[in-house]
Amino acid sequence: MAATTPRKFKFTATTGFFEHDNDRPTTVPPVEVITSPGLGLIDRSYKTDETLDPERNKHTQWERFVHYLNHLNTGGGGKVVYKLIYAARHGEGYHNVKEAEVGTIAWESYWAKLDGDGKTVWADANLTPTGTRQALAMNCFWQNAAQSLRIPLPRRHYASPLTRCLGTCKLAFSGLSLPPTSGIETPAFRPVIKEMARERLGIHTCDRRRTRTEICESHPEFTVEDGFAENDELWKPDVRETLAEHVVRVEALLADLFANDDETIISVTAHSGTILALYAAIGHPEVRLAPGTIFPVLVRGEVV
Repeated sequence: MAATTPRKFKFTATTGFFEHDNDRPTTVPPVEVITSPGLGLIDRSYKTDETLDPERNKHTQWERFVHYLNHLNTGGGGKVVYKLIYAARHGEGYHNVKEAEVGTIAWESYWAKLDGDGKTVWADANLTPTGTRQALAMNCFWQNAAQSLRIPLPRRHYASPLTRCLGTCKLAFSGLSLPPTSGIETPAFRPVIKEMARERLGIHTCDRRRTRTEICESHPEFTVEDGFAENDELWKPDVRETLAEHVVRVEALLADLFANDDETIISVTAHSGTILALYAAIGHPEVRLAPGTIFPVLVRGEVV
């Protein structure tokens, strides 16, 4: 059998549906946003309303949006695919606490290169108690929003292999259920670990991952993607990945998800830097997320 040539995609943000799609004013320092009620979905009509809810009184805004999203995917002929990605930033980690304590300049120049300070360890930083509460609050949000606003739960879950993201993903998305009256099956929680979803690589020990064996033993409910190396082969102690290099890595992640996952609505639990690289990859206005925040982006992938 002849080898299949990998499909290449051009990715763009599809705007006009969420409040945060518009250009945001620049502030110094940047303001970190939190999860919006209703995830910021704009109250508007869609051309598919006539076939679902012409009076706009039988279905929620989210139900009508999902109906329109499905319509977009039926008209692409396999060449254009739309995915709604719930980008979730991990909850507060011990590295965040240390940076806030010493300041960004001292953190970047000295502390970020260490594993810890003798009291706290931030190498592959774990969630703080505050970070754990933030992740649990995300779970409460999903449970309430899915039932009251009919915001669709992710049909597939992906996460960075770093400990703070795995912990956040598990706490935020596991154990969710839809009411039997919804007529929709609750999606299974079988998250997949993706190497390309990692934070900016190099120098900072908080972004150095554990071995594959350690990850599998501590997070057995996660599936590790094929080709995931035993040891961290990407992180270097003396070279920091550039934003441009990070964008290329996120584009590879998107190409993987668009080519190999047929689900339309997915979650990616990652890092602030990874989410900024996602914006750059799809041409979305930059939005800084607070720890433990959920942010929806509608991504158009065109096969080229």
